[in-house]
Amino acid sequence: MGPETAGVLQLLALIGALAVVHAPLGNHMARVYSSPKHLRVEKWIYKGIGAAPDTEMRWTAYLRGVLAFSFTGVLFLYLLQRVQGVLPGSLGFDSVEPAQAFNTAASFVANTNWQSYYGEQTMGHVVQTAGLAVQNFVSAAVGMAVAVALVRGFARARTGELGNFWSDLVRGVIRVLVPLAVLGALVLVACGVIQNFSGIHEVGQFLGGPQQWNGGAVASQEAIKELGTNGGGYFNANSAHPFENPTPFTNLFEIFLILLIPVSLTRTFGVMVGSVRQGYAILATMATIWVGFVTLMMWTEFAHQGPALQAAGGAMEGKELRFGVGGSSIFAVTTTLTSTGAVDSFHSSYTGFGGGITMLGMMLGEIAPGGVGSGLYGMLIMAIIAVFIAGLMVGRTPEYLGKKIGPREIKLAAVYILITPALVLVFTSLSMALPTPPNSMLNPGAHGFSEVLYAFTSAANNNGSAFAGLNANTDWFNTTTGLAMLLGRFLPMVFVLALAGSLAGQQPVPATAGTLRTEKPMFTGLLVGAILIIVGLTYFPVLALGPLAEGLA
Repeated sequence: MGPETAGVLQLLALIGALAVVHAPLGNHMARVYSSPKHLRVEKWIYKGIGAAPDTEMRWTAYLRGVLAFSFTGVLFLYLLQRVQGVLPGSLGFDSVEPAQAFNTAASFVANTNWQSYYGEQTMGHVVQTAGLAVQNFVSAAVGMAVAVALVRGFARARTGELGNFWSDLVRGVIRVLVPLAVLGALVLVACGVIQNFSGIHEVGQFLGGPQQWNGGAVASQEAIKELGTNGGGYFNANSAHPFENPTPFTNLFEIFLILLIPVSLTRTFGVMVGSVRQGYAILATMATIWVGFVTLMMWTEFAHQGPALQAAGGAMEGKELRFGVGGSSIFAVTTTLTSTGAVDSFHSSYTGFGGGITMLGMMLGEIAPGGVGSGLYGMLIMAIIAVFIAGLMVGRTPEYLGKKIGPREIKLAAVYILITPALVLVFTSLSMALPTPPNSMLNPGAHGFSEVLYAFTSAANNNGSAFAGLNANTDWFNTTTGLAMLLGRFLPMVFVLALAGSLAGQQPVPATAGTLRTEKPMFTGLLVGAILIIVGLTYFPVLALGPLAEGLA
């Protein structure tokens, strides 16, 4: 079997597995967020935090809950890192420096998991488990809660109430993320991923010096890292490390975990708004973009010219032999289209066009299928933009799911899609214009520029993967990427929840003969076209300076 065939078979197996679980998991999540009952353990949590889970919230109150909880998480995780040196189970590691502690706290709370440090040489067991792993759960649950609030905005009428943030948060963790993460961790342990709390072991000589490895609760963190589209690895090599991802099967299983909830949330959306066909239309849009990007990546990495690459069967630099070009390409596209940021290969070593595909995937806004929760609400924002464009073309007031898209709604959607590009372009330009930040680039020219552009694209879109080659552990990059992550995560949420409140207050309008059928394939094509055109117009000039220039050279 050739490597191309193996890659295609992996892709088909992945699509088949997702098709099997899409409806059951999507239906389960719809029940989770719609049920009036609370589990006993949930009642204990509500009592402990002083929350009233049955109290409905308007969008402003819901937003206050999101921000208060998240910024408390930033403070707690920052302090935990700063006192690591006196904590038990620290493996002898010192406390984390202030700039890096801020960057890491912002990163994990913002569901980005950007890491400017060597995980196995910086973080002890307590910080890894009580700090980083906990945020892997709750940051994902926050994104799911905001997505559900927007779905309620479409489903409800003549009310400004969007549910209860604390109830949505706790249910997302207890009823969705924890059970799936336990099952995922068991599979990973059975397949060879380590799970322990051992200390540091010397395992041999490397380049004339001793080589040391430390253990950790890797399987449990790996499961929620992928499942919650977090991405932060226990080890610096992330999912390329054999302790995290030992076999081709675990590689495919981890891709499955990454896509599982974002894909299934489209079914949840369809069930909650009373039309599963609307959910299928959103899913078809996501799938079209994802399959298209995987196809392009495989073609680029398999067909790149040159005798060395042809002898290797593709561009193998920076890729693990046990995964090959096919498995690495699927992983790279999936992780950059989903705000996960986990990597099983070095994206900097991809071909010029291949590296550009990973960047473009993030620049779409992490919507195909996107992050846990954030992918769904990002795609629904783009759907609003698409129906607005369609309304302009035919001279009708745009409507989506029976809700009119008026000036207020389109302004909120427009500001949402402008925030992330502004952060990416401003921080990238400042980093290239100032005298010191360019010193962090390992490579000159277009590739060096791509390293900086990739870093801020990853941070502002809450992806977390790195292009490699950029020394991001400096005060400048720790601070600016930390700010980009926080602003890129929580500013868009403000406008998503404001939009949800506006939609929930409307009276639905009945469909007429002139209403755009948003569950039809034509709308899927319109939505895909709108996404690609908007992103292309926004980012093409800066892409021309980096990956396009390198690829054409």
